[in-house]
Amino acid sequence: MTATTITQPPQAESQTHAQPQTVPAARKAVRRARAKAAGVAVAANGAIYLAASALGVDFMLTDSASPEGHHLILPEIAVFSLVFALLGWGSLALLERFTRHAKGIWTALAGTVLALSFAPIFLEQAGAATRVSLIVIHVVVAAALLPMLRHTARRS
Repeated sequence: MTATTITQPPQAESQTHAQPQTVPAARKAVRRARAKAAGVAVAANGAIYLAASALGVDFMLTDSASPEGHHLILPEIAVFSLVFALLGWGSLALLERFTRHAKGIWTALAGTVLALSFAPIFLEQAGAATRVSLIVIHVVVAAALLPMLRHTARRS
């Protein structure tokens, strides 16, 4: 009988200590996966920009109200990609904190933001190659973030 009582407390103790250790590890893994998604979006868009520039795309935007054009450069592409990746990550984290249906709401929100992101491309004066390249860049951010962030989202 004493052997049974001696072996039972260590089992119960190991179970209670295992939970706090796995929760921070799981959170760390989620943060790592989400940071990777943001990094993939930025790196992929940088590569697309460089490839398109090498093929002769000028990335020149002209606003109808301004006579001078604006040439998009690689740091602008990288910063905008990173900012929107972090906004996606942050909005998912907030939704996870305040609703049980974060994954579904965030997916609909991300799809809506992607669709709305095409409007400025057509409001600016730009060549066809520049517009196509910018559309691809927008889709790449969504393609990097949607599956990776959805995969790490808590189940509802």
